Amino acid sequence: MTAHPTVLTRLLRYVRFDTQSDESSSTRPSTAKQRDLLRALHDELLELGVPDVSIDEHDYVIARLPGNVDVDVPAVGFIAHVDTSPEMSGSNVQPQLHENYGGGALELGHGYTLTPERSPELLDHLGHTIVTTDGTTLLGADNKAGVAEIMTMLERLMADPAPPHGPVHVAFTYDEEIGRGTETFDVERFGAEYAYTVDGETVGHIENETFCADAARVLLRGVNV
Repeated sequence: MTAHPTVLTRLLRYVRFDTQSDESSSTRPSTAKQRDLLRALHDELLELGVPDVSIDEHDYVIARLPGNVDVDVPAVGFIAHVDTSPEMSGSNVQPQLHENYGGGALELGHGYTLTPERSPELLDHLGHTIVTTDGTTLLGADNKAGVAEIMTMLERLMADPAPPHGPVHVAFTYDEEIGRGTETFDVERFGAEYAYTVDGETVGHIENETFCADAARVLLRGVNV
């Protein structure tokens, strides 16, 4: 028996929340609708039985699961963001399941196609179920796939019998897509000595550095010649 159907079930539920961020907004979160998923995750964590769950004053969801081993080990954190890019609609998402992928092109609809030529990673998933949008919106797997993975991990760690583990801290953040996701995030309060952002690309892919991105808007005034 595998945990993947649980991850998939959660992903399909989470992507139906419209959680676009808005870079023109000065509020935190930049859109109130992000709170809908944050509150749903808070309630789901409580239903799982995680003993320490809260939404802090800045609307971050924080959960802490004590270790179940008799040795002193540091807390490890796992973080994912709930917002989706403002570059394309995240409303009324209609996910499609392409089961038992056999290679070749995937027709999303509305003129959009995924091919191994443009996305060679597809060939690493022959025989798998591929989840896509229907071509009218973003899917929102960035980063709701990470959210689903973290929630399913916690469910497994809460199982009986549970695998041995040290303290696990989890955070769900917002506004990552517009570069403001951690402006008010309290690292000390989070309390993890080490942490991973579950927002990568492929299985087994771990990055130990972050990127730096700067943006500038330039207004030119002149005479067209």
